[in-house]
Amino acid sequence: MTLKRADLIAGVCVAGLMLPEAVAYAGIAGLPPQRAVLAAIAGSLIYALAGRSRFAIVSPTSSSAAILGAVLAVLPGDTTIRLAFATIAVGTVSLCFLVAAALRLGTLAAFVSRPVLRGFAFGLAITIILRQVPQMAGIPLHADNIFHLAWLIVTSVPRWHPASVATGLVALVALLALRRLPAVPGAFLVLATGIAASMALDLPARGVAVVGRIDLLAMPTLPAKLGWDELSHLAGLVLPLVLVLFAESWGTVRTLALRNGDRVEPNRELAAFGLANLGAAVVQGMPVGAGFSAGSASETAGAATRWTGVLGAIGLALLVIVGAPLVAQLPEPVLAAVVVAALTHALDPAPLLRLWKLQRDSYVATGAATGVLVFGVLDGMVLAIVLSLVALLHRMATPRLVRLGRLGDSHDYVDIARHPEATPPDAVAVWRPAEPLFFANAEQILTLISGKLAGEPAIRIAVVSLEETFELDTTALDALLEFDTRMRTLGIGVQLARVRDSVRDLIKRAGATDLLTRISFSVDDAVVAATLRQTTGNGRK
Repeated sequence: MTLKRADLIAGVCVAGLMLPEAVAYAGIAGLPPQRAVLAAIAGSLIYALAGRSRFAIVSPTSSSAAILGAVLAVLPGDTTIRLAFATIAVGTVSLCFLVAAALRLGTLAAFVSRPVLRGFAFGLAITIILRQVPQMAGIPLHADNIFHLAWLIVTSVPRWHPASVATGLVALVALLALRRLPAVPGAFLVLATGIAASMALDLPARGVAVVGRIDLLAMPTLPAKLGWDELSHLAGLVLPLVLVLFAESWGTVRTLALRNGDRVEPNRELAAFGLANLGAAVVQGMPVGAGFSAGSASETAGAATRWTGVLGAIGLALLVIVGAPLVAQLPEPVLAAVVVAALTHALDPAPLLRLWKLQRDSYVATGAATGVLVFGVLDGMVLAIVLSLVALLHRMATPRLVRLGRLGDSHDYVDIARHPEATPPDAVAVWRPAEPLFFANAEQILTLISGKLAGEPAIRIAVVSLEETFELDTTALDALLEFDTRMRTLGIGVQLARVRDSVRDLIKRAGATDLLTRISFSVDDAVVAATLRQTTGNGRK
């Protein structure tokens, strides 16, 4: 991994974003800001060694911070207990990721389709941006869901703090303008300018909230003993944390990888996330994952290698340690503007509109985006995955048949509905199920073939091409054997084509030796065999 100039620029930009995100997400979780800063430094450094995405910035995320904050808010005990509980939770999250990687459960990520990722990213971007608006407006707003928050934002416009709004808007406009200059670390320049403006114009005296001092040495201490009441909350916290971190992190990593032609391996990423959270637990930080806003900022800044994450972590540490008195003067509306600017390009509806144009998977992507907005990141991702599986099962379980005909004098057989020049063989009907035969569709498809044959008394032989079927379960096998018996009773011969070896082996083990003699490797061979059977009188009488 060779350090490149683009990584240096991207690292400075990312450091400028990691600081406001760390402070904002620590506030969401109800924890001191140094816990988020330390977690971001440890997570980014460790992921750069263990992970594979050049864009991923592994630091505290908004969704995991929200889950952690909700649980800590109702946890019995004093502040020390809650801080210790947060550390134990991060360590347990790390263990869960590492165990999942060891069991190679990363293959479950294959059930998250690309339309789901596109919808997930769109909904997540809207969610994070809306949660930054109260900070830019200088008013405290809290809501259980994003629609309630949007309503509160609109109805609270008369109470918006003018100086805070002006500070945030100027920062946002500057960030968007500097985006046209990729060689310039826009986020860092805006943060520096924000600090200078805060001190020159005395913005705190004008009611603009500032970050305040961040003391990295103020490490919390673990209490000597945690009771059962405290630890019993752990089971209810860790699983949602693991799921939301995996959903958000893998969604981010895979989306960015697909967009840039990179390759990532889910089990490797699971292990990397586990090690990053282990590092966060050691420094008593917050749960970490590949946040979408930081990853998008890294991509926009032109990150070339994982050195971007390393330089971002080093830059963040220098900002807090060397510039602590200056960082304390950083206006919070500027922090919110940095987060919003990093996500504006994710609001591009083009990827979703493309699915509607293609008339494929549009409702899956829309469902993923809507699910994130209505139910939150975790439940929204679960809903999107369920939609993907429902779409798959619906497509496979819906009977779809293709009638094949020969193209001229060739050996090629194609769909006669799409190729009118193709002609069906005399007295032979060639059918190809468009989906693999399995327990949910085999009987329907074969019954549909029976019905079509009943409407064509001139057909004496039915050729069934099973080229889409790689395996047969016992339900599909029984349906196929029953179909053969039923057709024989009606005087219709059955010939199978394009049968996989595994399916042949299963038919052989089932003892259907007669059907084995009526299997061909190609459709053309099957039609020839069927024609020979006609001449011998072995067909419909």
